[in-house]
Amino acid sequence: MRKKGILSLALILLLGMMLTACGGGNDNSSPSALPSDSPSASASQPASESQPASSQAPVEPTKLTLWTFVQQHADFYKFMADEWNKNNPDTPIELDAQNIPYDDMHTRLLLALQSGEGAPDLADVEQSKFPNFMKGEAQLVELNDIVEPEIPNIVKSRVDIYSKDGKYYGVDMHVGATVMYYNKELMDKAGVNPDDIKLWSDVEKYGKIVVEKTGKPFITFEGAGNWSWWPAINQLKSDQVGPNGEVTVDDPRNIRAMTFFKKLVDLKIAAIAPGAGHDTPEYKAYMNAGSAASVFMPFWFMNRFTDEMPDLKGKMIIRPMPAWDEGGNRSAGMGGTGLTITNQSKHADLAKHFLAYAKLSKEGNIQVWKQLGMDPIRTEVWSDPAMKESNKFTDYFGTDIFDTLIEIKDEIYPVNIREISPKVFDAVRNDIVPKIFQFGKEPEKVIKEAAEQLRKG
Repeated sequence: MRKKGILSLALILLLGMMLTACGGGNDNSSPSALPSDSPSASASQPASESQPASSQAPVEPTKLTLWTFVQQHADFYKFMADEWNKNNPDTPIELDAQNIPYDDMHTRLLLALQSGEGAPDLADVEQSKFPNFMKGEAQLVELNDIVEPEIPNIVKSRVDIYSKDGKYYGVDMHVGATVMYYNKELMDKAGVNPDDIKLWSDVEKYGKIVVEKTGKPFITFEGAGNWSWWPAINQLKSDQVGPNGEVTVDDPRNIRAMTFFKKLVDLKIAAIAPGAGHDTPEYKAYMNAGSAASVFMPFWFMNRFTDEMPDLKGKMIIRPMPAWDEGGNRSAGMGGTGLTITNQSKHADLAKHFLAYAKLSKEGNIQVWKQLGMDPIRTEVWSDPAMKESNKFTDYFGTDIFDTLIEIKDEIYPVNIREISPKVFDAVRNDIVPKIFQFGKEPEKVIKEAAEQLRKG
């Protein structure tokens, strides 16, 4: 009997050891809830963060601080942090997403990086400011290991903007395809079909009718910004800075576009935006009151309509920009904000995997549309059924929004962001555009004088 008891005990112990071996004891596998289409295997699980067993008490979340300058971006990142925590219960994060005014945020970030203290873990950097952060030795974390595997799946130019010497330092939120936003109610009142407006010359032709029939301007331009001139010259495959960093603001194509726009203003077909910009409270109140029939802005401007111009719900439609010439481009990729990781982050690896989840995964890109109304950089989602699902953007603009994007996606010319770009953009916003649109000066003279000053340094 004693021998049988010992044998039974041995068998029980052996069985227990086998079960422990099969179960793995410590579960170091990546969370099964994480989407299978994560940007890379490493994106689902930080290699340097230990994974406690799921049977243990809840893990204390790691706090990550993020700076941005758009409240909608902050809301998106908070949403994605909640999604991350659902899918990654063993590596939760507590995201402190702070919305700081545009100039203040970029200045504070630059000073913090230069001084070596006070920077957040993650930060949005607007594309025109990005070259300021690439001078000397980069103080941002390289992202090649999460970006390079996704190059075949994304619009590459939207990460090239945030690169230097073959190293990627940021991932954009969107493509930024520029489109026309038409007030269909005003257009119908004037008897003008937006689909008949194919060329910029049609804007002059039909714009006169809209003004005559409604007493409202057909279109608005910024009086101290770059969202009117820059996309228009990009359509002509021109830019304000050349590929080698040379000043090109006085390219003949640029003068052609601005001269025509000044003509529209003189004819009162176009009006200068109240507040001198399209992203100002004054302009949004003006547009919300039905004071102009159209505006062209990037896709990301949709959430300005839904969130800040509620009275236009059901009245606005989205269409391609008019081309300058037959067969010309009908859009431009404008704006951009790259999410970066600073080298002061104590949790850079975890921050990197969260960035990949939020900005490169299929789920993250679908949420860029659902939460922000932006055109995602991951192109496969453009035709995903999720893009047709009802949300606040389809309720506001209709269900054919992405039909327009698919129609124009091959008509977007790259932009050049170089070290001199911030200086050039400041000259455009604060000198060239105000002198022409606010003070009525002759475009060619203003542009050439500004170009000459920029080249002198």
